[in-house]
Amino acid sequence: MESGEGGMLTDGQWKKLEIATQRNAENLAAVSSSPKSQPLFADLNIKSPTGGKGPVAGFPFRHVRRTHSGKHIRVKKDGAGGKGTWGKLLDTDVDSFLDKNDPNYDSGEGAYDELVDSPVSDPLDDYKKAVVSIIEEYFTTGDVKVAASDLRELGSSEYHPYFTKRLVSMAMDRHDKEKEMASVLLSALYADVILPDQIRDGFIRLLRSVDDLAVDIPDAVNVLALFIARAIVDEILPPVFLARSKKNLPESSKGYQVVVTAEKSYLSAPHHAELVERKWGGSTHTTVEETKKKISEILKEYVENGDVNEACRCIRELGVTFFHHEVVKRALVLAMESQTSEPLVLKLLKEAAEEGLISSSQMVKGFNRVAESLDDLALDIPSAKKLFDSIVPKAISGGWLDDSFKVNGGESSQEEKLRQYKKDTVNIIQEYFLSDDIPELIRSLEDLATPEHNPVFLKKLITLALDKKNREKEMASVLLSSLHVELFSTEDFINGFIMLLESAEDTALDIMDASNELALFLARAVIDDVLAPLNLEDISAKLPPNSTGTETVRSARSLISARHAGERLLRSWGGGSGWIVEDAKDKILKLLEEYETGGVTSEACQCIRDLGMPFFNHEVVKKALVMAMEKKNDGLLNLLEECFGEGLITMNQMTKGFGRVKDSLDDLSLDIPNAKEKFELYVGKAMDNGWILPEFGISDE
Repeated sequence: MESGEGGMLTDGQWKKLEIATQRNAENLAAVSSSPKSQPLFADLNIKSPTGGKGPVAGFPFRHVRRTHSGKHIRVKKDGAGGKGTWGKLLDTDVDSFLDKNDPNYDSGEGAYDELVDSPVSDPLDDYKKAVVSIIEEYFTTGDVKVAASDLRELGSSEYHPYFTKRLVSMAMDRHDKEKEMASVLLSALYADVILPDQIRDGFIRLLRSVDDLAVDIPDAVNVLALFIARAIVDEILPPVFLARSKKNLPESSKGYQVVVTAEKSYLSAPHHAELVERKWGGSTHTTVEETKKKISEILKEYVENGDVNEACRCIRELGVTFFHHEVVKRALVLAMESQTSEPLVLKLLKEAAEEGLISSSQMVKGFNRVAESLDDLALDIPSAKKLFDSIVPKAISGGWLDDSFKVNGGESSQEEKLRQYKKDTVNIIQEYFLSDDIPELIRSLEDLATPEHNPVFLKKLITLALDKKNREKEMASVLLSSLHVELFSTEDFINGFIMLLESAEDTALDIMDASNELALFLARAVIDDVLAPLNLEDISAKLPPNSTGTETVRSARSLISARHAGERLLRSWGGGSGWIVEDAKDKILKLLEEYETGGVTSEACQCIRDLGMPFFNHEVVKKALVMAMEKKNDGLLNLLEECFGEGLITMNQMTKGFGRVKDSLDDLSLDIPNAKEKFELYVGKAMDNGWILPEFGISDE
């Protein structure tokens, strides 16, 4: 055991004890050799158990009451002894002390008092006692801000998983009001005071100890399941937490029952989020959407009456200090929408900053969110960027915005080009959502002639779709399949998803279910062959560990590995147009089978043309090559030759088809032993006839 742990003496105290013991031994020797010396206990006014006739071995602790056998004996209130004690103090009116002027004074004796007075404690024990007090006070007052401040001042942040566990376990044995309060507090502390990993570790500890909790709380399994479901709905626990926990818990344990109950009883029901949030009455809980609405109402009323103090009071009463960046963002947008209200808005933000109502970090975060959304704001407020650029210097000079926040005074031509590209792509995407015309969108992107910004287009497409209905989400996924290879490379898709996932936390501030929706987009891209499963590893490797982005990638993997994943993901947004790609694959397979059994080349080409999906012709190439290997019928390459000659299948599509077969050679070799040899022959023929890009041969080496 380490020194100081579990109530033992620290290293410093042991050293003091050794010094004191050594000097005591010297004093005892001096006493025994000098008949004129006073008894050892003279300065302490304590009667020696031997009547002062001989030296007493041991430590002169004044309050120790033991017999020589080591047994504890009950002593009298005034210190007088019973049998086997040292007796009563001779003079209880005088405090004993060490006199440095005494001829027998030795500085080593002081080490005893210092040793006895030194506190010996375990930091974790101190933390446990303190958090119980914080939690009890919070349950009494309901003041989230005070609880967060007290926990932050307590320090010892490495013990925060224990706080999570203790808060929930104490609430489990109380009324619904306290359960609701505990959930609200965890959401408030999330990321700002307690790290996401610490919240997760706290719930893991709860799952492991639920067998013990069930002894005192009969419905512990159900209550803890509801706490976990609520944490997932409040997005302080990722959905993948359930799957991971099931893997690490014995199926016979109550912890496993908790996970299953949370999954099946609470999170699988229709409208589960609303049901879970209202399960404990919701009297103290305000959803993010409700908070946003209240903020808008406060700002609107303030602009009408101009009462700064009243507005600050209302903001303070919201009790969401961790969400004040939303106040800043909405206030700035309001100032840009109505320039006459700008002076009032700036006055309010300045007052809130000077009062300490809105912290510096929340202010900067609010400004950053507006800066990042300027392109979207420009659709409704054409002069948004100009107005924002004029507000920032005023805020910095006024001292209520950190001067580390800077707006580029002059953009480079490259930055201006990117800004214009974003503006153009928003218009293109909005038009696509209205018309559902993929060929027109592809022509518009080709006209922009900026392939280096393809990842930006992907991010913008999915971000806009996230905030719309399932129809637009489905259209976005179908469009990704269409853009694959025709315009976008695999690298473009990887970089686009990385950009999306890096900003996932900010996206979630405006779109409640952003993380789950992004996981669906990512999984759907794999099902549609836009990305390979291994590409998920590439994406995850470039994201910060334990971030929202990496959790989203893990969720996508779980979706892909589920039973009947392909069918479910194709229907994830209603399956309106999701079956277009799947139907096309079936039709391609049938026309190739018919051609292989003696069909006419011209008819096969016409069938491919009738599909009306030129962006998906790489699937024709892939299936034709695989069928040629399986059926040992190289005549299928004649169809490819004819399609290429007519311009029906472009070089890009041909190259993509060969590339997809190359990527799957290891799997194909399991069923077709000579797959690699056959593929090399096909590549040679394609290179000789100019079907595929020359770079394919270089990358193949």
